[in-house]
Amino acid sequence: MYLPFRPVSKTHSSSSSSSTIATRMINCILLFAFIFLVYLFISASRLHSKNLIHACYSSSSDQDQSKSLITKIDHVVFGIGSSTNSWPARREYVKLWWDAQKMRGCVFVDRPLPSSENHTDSSDLLPPVCISQDTSRFRYTWSGGDRNAIRIARCVLETVTLFNASSEEVRWYVFGDDDTIFIPENLARTLSKYDHTSWHYIGSSSEIYEQNSVFGHNMAFGGGGFALSSSLANVLARNFDSCIERYPHLYGGDSRVHVCVLELGVELSREPGFHQFDVRGNALGILTSHSTRPLVSLHHMAHIDPIFPNSTTFSAVRHLFSAVELDPLRIFQLSVCYDRWYSWTISVSWGYTVQIDSRHLLLTDALRTQETFQPWQNSGGLASVYTFNTREIHPDPCQRPVTFYMQHVSSSPHNGTIISVYKQAYENCTYDPITSPRKIKEIRVFSNRLDLDIRQLQQIF
Repeated sequence: MYLPFRPVSKTHSSSSSSSTIATRMINCILLFAFIFLVYLFISASRLHSKNLIHACYSSSSDQDQSKSLITKIDHVVFGIGSSTNSWPARREYVKLWWDAQKMRGCVFVDRPLPSSENHTDSSDLLPPVCISQDTSRFRYTWSGGDRNAIRIARCVLETVTLFNASSEEVRWYVFGDDDTIFIPENLARTLSKYDHTSWHYIGSSSEIYEQNSVFGHNMAFGGGGFALSSSLANVLARNFDSCIERYPHLYGGDSRVHVCVLELGVELSREPGFHQFDVRGNALGILTSHSTRPLVSLHHMAHIDPIFPNSTTFSAVRHLFSAVELDPLRIFQLSVCYDRWYSWTISVSWGYTVQIDSRHLLLTDALRTQETFQPWQNSGGLASVYTFNTREIHPDPCQRPVTFYMQHVSSSPHNGTIISVYKQAYENCTYDPITSPRKIKEIRVFSNRLDLDIRQLQQIF
């Protein structure tokens, strides 16, 4: 029994040894696998960190580059077309928006101002006055037109000539009439969307279909103002006189600028914040349905009713600027909300009005422009066709939305909250004291200053 036992014992010992070797081999394999996984993990971590650093660096670079592209108002040079006859009456409007400490430019008149009209007392509040060059050598053949259009067009050439050698950087040249009212911060923000080193021609067309058909659907109307990137303006200036000689039959200065820009292969970049305002009467409907893009300019204010009741045209615009100074990007921006209890539609055009319609309006209807105004000409046909959607207003003023006009705006010194107060315009109407919004005398709107960066501005259509 002993001998048989030894082979069994010997066989067991061999199996144990083999098992031990196999276990060690498995452990080694597992160890190598673990080391390999650790190596992969560390390598991936390093790669991720490197990519993260690169991403952060790129993001930082993009932010720095974005900041460097932000246009400030001192990057802009203005050319304002005027005349000796019109400037004394219109310069008060320019005072509302001009900042002599930050802005550069010139007002171009046809001849020297009389000594009685010299504005030396306002030299710190107005741009300098420049005398336009002689344009008698250019032909003008539009029957019944004004050949001053050539002089106004050449404001582009003369402005660029005056400032292209400036020691301070010029990114944009902006042109308008002496009754064009600019919102400087909104202008600078809007131009920041574009690369001034590329060729850009920026503005907007008329509100009237016929005006656009006659003068050009893709032309920036000069009353609303337009902007030329410095790179484009310098090339345009070198070719401008030879260009306008080919177009004596055109009506206005803006038509000449448009066609000369078009010859260089540049088309209009449309920004609806520039307002030609070819309308008359009560502009409430247009102003309360303003585009979500920032308000850049207003024109023809003397040809419409004062935008605030019981006010003159000038004092109404000055009153509007009390809101512009606190929150320029939000001015006229429309917000629509609904009151379920009374079934009201409430429309807030910040800094201007709050309107309450005593019924629920679909948003698409609430955004349509109320036709409170008349076209520039009452000749009918296309002269009465607008380039935007409108909705008729009720012939009875008491059946129209109740309008509350901005009375004053203030900013809290503690948290910066802006409080705008709106009071109801008087209408001799009877109303139901329970359901009518006419029982409300005052509305207060609380907001924070709107501050959009370039990317946000580019996303607004």
